[in-house]
Order: sequence, then structure tokens, then C-alpha cells
Amino acid sequence: MKLIKGKLPSVPGFKTAGIACGIKANKNLDLALIVSDVPASGAGVFTTNRVAAPCVTHCQRALARRRPFRAIVVNSGNANACTGDQGAKDCRAMARAVASELNISPKETLVASTGIIGVPLPVEKIEQGAPQLKNALSEKGWKNAAKAIMTTDLQPKMASTQFNLFKRTISIGGISKGSGMIHPNMATMLGFVVTDIAIRPIALKTALTEAVNKTFNRITVDGDTSTNDCVLVMANGLAGNKELTASSAGYPAFVEALTEVCKSLALQIVQDGEGATKLATIRVSGGKSEKAAHQVANAIAKSPLVKTALFGEDPNWGRILAAAGYSGAPFDPDEIEISLNGAPLFRNGAPVKTTSQAQLAKKMKSKEILIEFNMARGSHTVDVYTCDFSYDYVRINAEYTT
Repeated sequence: MKLIKGKLPSVPGFKTAGIACGIKANKNLDLALIVSDVPASGAGVFTTNRVAAPCVTHCQRALARRRPFRAIVVNSGNANACTGDQGAKDCRAMARAVASELNISPKETLVASTGIIGVPLPVEKIEQGAPQLKNALSEKGWKNAAKAIMTTDLQPKMASTQFNLFKRTISIGGISKGSGMIHPNMATMLGFVVTDIAIRPIALKTALTEAVNKTFNRITVDGDTSTNDCVLVMANGLAGNKELTASSAGYPAFVEALTEVCKSLALQIVQDGEGATKLATIRVSGGKSEKAAHQVANAIAKSPLVKTALFGEDPNWGRILAAAGYSGAPFDPDEIEISLNGAPLFRNGAPVKTTSQAQLAKKMKSKEILIEFNMARGSHTVDVYTCDFSYDYVRINAEYTT
């Protein structure tokens, strides 16, 4: 299995497009479409924010029917959230406009939106742009689609892989967007993954949940959860394999490949975090349970003081220890170990004196930082991915709606 990061996905039976329909004032691409040539199984994982956009409830209801799907349409520049009953009407109108062009049912169309909250969606621009969107569909349209779902992102995010299963080549590809309002409370971003594997919808949902829990749910940029977050997946079965279930022999291999694609897309989000200059992996080992290890890793990854220290290239292990301490997970401070890019910082309840400040200063200049925290309580290990807080994070978000 070879993961291809940042390259155009190529998944048989899928076409994509991205156009500018006028939602964004700067005329950048703002409307994306992913279409399967044949009916596909679908699954999704959604934000747990109590304030959810109409597109989230639309997709949840559509997927609950467990019928095949053909298309995903996504707009950026406007979240179509918190706009009253009109938001739900505009969401349905968006699905109808695209479905009409594709000559499919609106019930076969999933919808996602991202952008500013509380502003009515100019759905008439989407309706007017639907013919152009259909005409732009191409097997090589992934990059434009990835650009069309961007908001404050600086880079389009794509990943794909292939693996062999029962003498069939299985392809998986996807795109994601996210830069701010990123915290694992599902996965604060949008992600769209397609595959040509044949798999039952319930097994696809289980596989997606497994993959998301280890990838998109392990990232944080600023600790904020959005109203529109979702990861959607479509599987069209064109690989010709015997339809998978969760108990099939090939299911673990599919989950592994799907997880690798999701992990690449998740890490690209953190690397492109608003104002980010460093990617940090928080690795907590020795947890009595996975939940306890995750609690500690999450608290360290989310801490503004840890994140600002990363930006300032300050090896301030006290902030790491303090964040772990308020995580709620039990551990004995006298038993833990903390290291930074391999250099030991804290052990046996005291700083490690053999590690020099000059050595640490050199380690902190790296673009990628590994903070290791051993709880000395058990055998569970969890990685959570985060980035630093820079001056630009404040600037970007202070000016977001002005």
C-alpha cells in the first residue's frame, strides 16, 4: 500500500469539479461536486456540536435511509448555519439544483457547506452555477474541487492510495478542508473520501468511524468545534470485489487503507492550521486505558500556553506537565517522563539536568516537534496532532468577518 499525499486521487467511476459561482467576493472557487457514475454506498460522521447546520441534518437523515448515493455538493464561503428555516430550505434547494442537472434524485445527493455562520446562503448563485458545475466534471477535477471547499486554508488537501484485495486493485482517494475551528469533537473540518470497493453501508459506516477516531478525531488547532463538520464517504463497488462486511477477511485491510488516507488528510489540516509554523505530535504512552492517554494528549495538544511556547521555540516542560495535570486522567507526577524530539526533559519528579539548554534550543527549531509523555500506568499509547499558535492566528481570526 502506497499513500500518495497531495496528488490527484484517481478512483474509477468518480468525477469531480470545482467552480466559482460568486459566493466568495474574491471570485475564488467556491462550489465543488463529487459524482459517482453508478449508485454508491454512503456513510458519514458528523459534528457533535449541538448547533448544527442544515446540511448536517440533511446528510444524517439521507444516510439513515441506507439507500445508494450518487453525488456530494459542497459550497464554501457561507456555512448556511444559524439562519432559521430559510437555511433548511436553501440546503434542499442546493441538492435539487445539482440533482436536476445530473438527472438524479435529490435524495441521492449529499450536501455540505462551510464558511461564515449566520449569513443567508445566496442559493440562487448555486442554482445558476449548477449547469457550469456539471459541465466541469472530470476524472482530473480533484484539485479544483479541493480548492473550491477551502476557506482560510492556504493549501488544497488531497490524498489517495491503492491496495490489492482478492486479486482486485482497490482505490481510495479524498480531499479535506480545515484550518481554523479545528478540534476533535468528531472532526472540525470537512472531508470527502471515495473508493471503488464493494462494501455494505453498515460496514462502510463502521470502517469510517474507526478511521476517523484515529485521525480526524486526533487533531486540534484551536480547540473550537464548528457547526458544519462532517466526513462523508462513497463506495461505488466498481472494483468488482465480493461485497465486504465487517466480518469479511478483507475488511481490516480496507480499514487500514482508509485510515491512512484519513490520517494524511488530517495531518495536512494541522500543517495548514491558521498561522501555523510547526506541526507537533503529542505522544502519550503508558496509559492505563486509551481514554486516559487520550485525555492527557488532548489537554497538552489543546493548551494555548503549550502552543505559544512551541511558536516561541521555548522548551517549557512546566506547561506540558500542567496541562496533563488538569486533564482529569490519573497519574503520579513522580513516575512520569517527558521528552522533546528525543531529548529527556523531566524524570523522577524533577528536570533532567543532563539535557543542555543549547541542545533543547536546537531541537525546538525543527518544523516538526514530538512531545512524548509517559504516564507509567499501563500499555496504551495515543498520538494527537496539533500546531503552534502564532501572531497570524490572532490576525486571521480578528479579521475574519471584517
